Amino acid sequence: MVARQYLPPWFSVAPMMDWTDNHYRTLARLISKHAWLYTEMLAAETIIYQQGNLDRFLAFSPEQHPIVLQIGGSNLDNLAKATELANAYNYDEINLNCGCPSPKVAGHGCFGVSLMLDPKFVGEAMSVIAANTNVPVSVKCRIGVDDHDSYNQLCDFIYKVSSLSPTRHFIIHSRKALLNGISPAENRTIPPLKYEYYYALLRDFPDLTFTLNGGINTVDEVNAALRKGAHHVMVGRAAYQNPWYTLGHVDTAIYGAPSSGLTRRQVVEKYQIYGDAILGTYGNNRPHVRDVMKPLLHFFHSEPGNGVFKRKADAAFQTCKTVKSFLEETIVAIPDSVLDSPIEEAPRGREDLFADVHDLLPPPYKAREQEVLYAY
Repeated sequence: MVARQYLPPWFSVAPMMDWTDNHYRTLARLISKHAWLYTEMLAAETIIYQQGNLDRFLAFSPEQHPIVLQIGGSNLDNLAKATELANAYNYDEINLNCGCPSPKVAGHGCFGVSLMLDPKFVGEAMSVIAANTNVPVSVKCRIGVDDHDSYNQLCDFIYKVSSLSPTRHFIIHSRKALLNGISPAENRTIPPLKYEYYYALLRDFPDLTFTLNGGINTVDEVNAALRKGAHHVMVGRAAYQNPWYTLGHVDTAIYGAPSSGLTRRQVVEKYQIYGDAILGTYGNNRPHVRDVMKPLLHFFHSEPGNGVFKRKADAAFQTCKTVKSFLEETIVAIPDSVLDSPIEEAPRGREDLFADVHDLLPPPYKAREQEVLYAY
């Protein structure tokens, strides 16, 4: 399978460590048929060292298409080998992480966002990845790192990577990253959002495709970004922390599909079948009930009974050995009116999020080809 068989990634769910695992993606796909899904970032070395156990890390059901594998690494041989090993799983795109600010990832110049400081290497890495797969490749990055945060420096990175490799798709998190002194969580809130950088990239690189990421929390805001000209939009934590109201409107409000009339009870019943089938299949009794049920703990966000449901879940994790028994113990906390009602109107977004963005665009980028391509 290749990406062109699916509708475009007008809406995608961001790769999130410890969150966008196989269980969450299964739940997400039950809610939205068209949203593009991303794996958690997988280090190239993990894929290589787990060759005898790759299904645990790379396998997914066919229903999860369209799906993108995000890998991380800074060793060209390992990136090549990891990509080659992943081919058997038929991902729709391979993405390289150049945006994670976690010290475990970016510290000591390993990989993640620190790779933005070495665009020549990123170009080489993307060429290696592309040479070992037959699906499109992409880069996810920030708009800058520490004091390397001017619009021209961002453009230099985009220009160099796209000139040295077949990369034609960049996912732009519209904040810079600060590598010292703040946590990954603070890196998602303290550096200011600069959506004008993203929209300027559309102007200055008309032959490339860009996905906008960062600070967008509702389908309403996604559509606002698209109306302003964004190619595609990626949503992160809102899609995990409130999956029903975020993903439940994607197919109708963004992709124009008719309403399916889907209810939360129907999703829970299908998810239970998946959950009980996968329990213990990784070996050593993993995954267990707590692993599988983790994404569902956010399924009733802000609804009546949600607090009682979570308290019952805490108790059920101690005793329940199956997803069915877990749900029998907990779902009684949720009123039938919540379980059996189709999704309601989408939450409103911030109307002014992109209001003046085109008035804030930085001056056009002029590529200094010799300097950009060969100065590193």
